[in-house]
Amino acid sequence: MNIVLANDGLAQSGIELLQKEGFEVITTRVAQEQLVNFINTNSISVLLVRSATEVRKDLINACPRLQLIGRGGVGMDNIDVDYAKSKGVHVINTPEASSASVAELVFAHMFNGARFLHDSNRNMPLDGDSQFKQLKKSYASGTELRGKTLGIIGFGRIGEATAGVALSLGMKVLFHDHHTEKATVKLSFYDGQEVQFKLQNSSLETVLKNADFVSIHVPSQNGYVIGKKELAQMKPTAGIINASRGGILDEVALVEALDNDKLAFAGLDVYESEPQPEIKILMHPKISLSPHIGASTQEAQQRIGLELAQQVIKLLK
Repeated sequence: MNIVLANDGLAQSGIELLQKEGFEVITTRVAQEQLVNFINTNSISVLLVRSATEVRKDLINACPRLQLIGRGGVGMDNIDVDYAKSKGVHVINTPEASSASVAELVFAHMFNGARFLHDSNRNMPLDGDSQFKQLKKSYASGTELRGKTLGIIGFGRIGEATAGVALSLGMKVLFHDHHTEKATVKLSFYDGQEVQFKLQNSSLETVLKNADFVSIHVPSQNGYVIGKKELAQMKPTAGIINASRGGILDEVALVEALDNDKLAFAGLDVYESEPQPEIKILMHPKISLSPHIGASTQEAQQRIGLELAQQVIKLLK
């Protein structure tokens, strides 16, 4: 019998499908330093993780029974993928399951920034009863998203899903991507109607100069994709959102741009020094914050669980 360890949890939909196909599923959270011993002692053949568990060369070498490593989500920077494959271990992920969830969180941050909700939610409990009129005046210069331009950097599945939300709100979309020249974004509505939009790749400079909002959707990189030079190309009235990876956006340059009114606001779901973001970021009045929850919706987790289970069954049965 194949035994599965879902070390960072697995949705019930995935557990039930695996059990139905004869797999034993363990959802005990095992500490990183005890993982090798647990895997070997319990004859684990499938290790499923999210972002919390690291699967490096030493673990792969020490656990010869492992046949498959699965990542619930898109990015696999916590797994030594090529090394695992070189040892004959299957490596899978779920690139499509969380796209809609991340896209919606991007817009949660965008609406926050456009109407100062992140800041008013901090200040209303403190001063709402004594300084209501002053706060009303402070937050009265918000903007609408309709008619504005969203620039998307990285046009994979999540970038495309983000474009879909923008188009449905009546925004114009520009994108920059190293691998995609043209894209067709299909919007499906509740009543079965569909609308298609054809988009063309633009240079990074064009996207940054013309966008009212910029959303970053690129995999983990060596070095910044958006640094001081790139931020300087953006409109001073623009906002930037990063819900992809920490270390993609230069946070020192970001704070400097916000402090000097070279940028209007930022929305961050990921951080350079995660899981201990810098205090300057956490306390900044122009930054909307969330703790790396882009893929963390009930619906996405159910889809991730099912998609992982289906791939495991296909590969090992």
